[in-house]
Amino acid sequence: MSAKPLYKRVLLKASGEALMGNQGFGIDVAVADRIASDIAEARAMGVEVGVVVGGGNIFRGVAVASKGGDRVTGDHMGMLATVINALALATSLRKLDIDTVVLSAIAMPEICESFSQRATLYHLSLGRVVIFAGGTGNPFFTTDSAAALRAAEIGAEAIFKGTQVDGIYTADPKKDTTATRYDHLTHDQVLRQGLAVMDVAAVALARENKIPIIVFSIHEKGGFAEILTGGGRATIVTDN
Repeated sequence: MSAKPLYKRVLLKASGEALMGNQGFGIDVAVADRIASDIAEARAMGVEVGVVVGGGNIFRGVAVASKGGDRVTGDHMGMLATVINALALATSLRKLDIDTVVLSAIAMPEICESFSQRATLYHLSLGRVVIFAGGTGNPFFTTDSAAALRAAEIGAEAIFKGTQVDGIYTADPKKDTTATRYDHLTHDQVLRQGLAVMDVAAVALARENKIPIIVFSIHEKGGFAEILTGGGRATIVTDN
């Protein structure tokens, strides 16, 4: 790819739902392989990539709480779901000979390394893709918050939020045909208008650390690399 990337180090947030593909549950390996190929493209451009993956394709902690169960236990179950997804995505990346490491916010040394900022910066310096599992390691925080937190910790220049649509819209474009896409927003506008692209804590953390959020469709093959070079369709959230 001839175009130069606009960023040196980024954090990619991929939802668990994205890994389902057209299935109703679990992981579609073909989709995991395609997302891995997009990350490999970014690495080939020299971009350092950290990844936070959600767990909604396997389990959501709020589902337990909504039925009268303990939210903390539910969130712990959701964190374990993100570990499964992280291992799957790491497998897809390794099939492409991309050096990859999974770091978990919850210690499980038989499965993967534990997260620390020091370890992450070391792995990134060696050109490895780092996949962050286990969310923040705390209940009541989403993987969106984990993405903003890890982005701040590693000094990422942008958070790339891969979603089901190609940006932030005035309403859900799958439900409202009159919904229009924003090209640019500020963090404050996202918060004031209640635009449900990331949770409030995540957007506020990104704002405080002056990290742009770039929302794009994770289902467009090659879309990640295209947007990294300033092309493609996306909504950019920044206060600059």
